[in-house]
Amino acid sequence: MKKIILIALFLIGCDSDTMYKTSDGDSINVTAPGKVLVINYWAVWCSPCRKEIPELNELAAHHANTLSVLGVNFDGSQDDRLAQEVSKLNIQFPNLIADPRLVWGLEPVSVLPETLIISPEGLLLHRLVGPQTIASIEALL
Repeated sequence: MKKIILIALFLIGCDSDTMYKTSDGDSINVTAPGKVLVINYWAVWCSPCRKEIPELNELAAHHANTLSVLGVNFDGSQDDRLAQEVSKLNIQFPNLIADPRLVWGLEPVSVLPETLIISPEGLLLHRLVGPQTIASIEALL
């Protein structure tokens, strides 16, 4: 029995490095999400980001059963400031509180917007720089 408990604790501990909290209070394991993840990097001052967000809102609504759209605020806004920026841009998908890109060995974002597509098994499938549309993302799925 002790071995089972130790193994379970070890496995839980291994996943903690890939568990990320979202702005809506949930957590997600980015290396085993169970659905395709579309992770979008945005900033309130980024004009292409503002144009892209309605497309991502629609993508999230149309494909809720097969994918999850998540945002990451480039400026690292938190709490009330993040909530205000999300509201200002009418972002209708959760935002990660911390940036998960180190999980895939990626350097920091240098151009916005940027979108990562992650497989249901947690593998990086695509890194897209520049604004995306529903069609451009659907073509990669």
